[in-house]
Amino acid sequence: MNKSTKMLCYAAMFLALGLILPFFTGQVPQIGNMLLPMHIPVFLCGLICGWQYGLAVGLILPLLRYMLFGMPPPFPVGFAMTFELAAYGAVAGWIYSHSRWQCVISLYRAIIAAMLIGRAVWGLVEVILLGFGSSGFTWQMFMAGALLNAIPGIILQLILLPGIMLALHRTGLVPFKKDGQPVLVKSGN
Repeated sequence: MNKSTKMLCYAAMFLALGLILPFFTGQVPQIGNMLLPMHIPVFLCGLICGWQYGLAVGLILPLLRYMLFGMPPPFPVGFAMTFELAAYGAVAGWIYSHSRWQCVISLYRAIIAAMLIGRAVWGLVEVILLGFGSSGFTWQMFMAGALLNAIPGIILQLILLPGIMLALHRTGLVPFKKDGQPVLVKSGN
C-alpha cells in the first residue's frame, strides 16, 4: 500500500473516531464540553498523517457529525468548531512535521501552539457569527469557552496525546525522527 493510501485510511479512521468518541460523554453535555472528545482524533490525525489530513478531518468532522447525529448544532457552535478543529489539525501537523527532532518535546510544542491558535480561531469565528457587544460574543464568553470550561479537556489532551504517540513510537508504527531519520526503538532485553 502506498503512503498516500495509508494516510487516507488513517484519516478515515480518525474521522470515524471523532464521530464515535462523543457518544461516551454525550449523555452529560457538560462533561462532553469539558473533555472535548472530538479534538483528540483531529490532533492525532494532524500529527500522524500530516497537516493537510488534519485540516480536512477538522473541517469535515463537526458538520458530518451534525448531519448524522444532530450534534453539535450548526449555528454558532458547529461552524466555530469546524474552523477550530481544522486549525488544531493543521497547526499541530505542520509544526510537528517541520520539527527538526520529532520527539515528545516537539509534540508538546505542536500541541500547545495548536491549542492557542485553534482557540483564537474559534473566538474570531464566534465574533464574526455573533458580533461584538453585550448581546454578541463577549470577552467573558471567550474566556469561559476557550479556557475555563475546557481545562479538563486540555489536561486530558496534554497527557493522552503524547502518551498515544509514545506508544505508537514504541511499537514502531509512528517512529520519532531526528533530522528526518527514524529513531530506532531499543529493545528491553
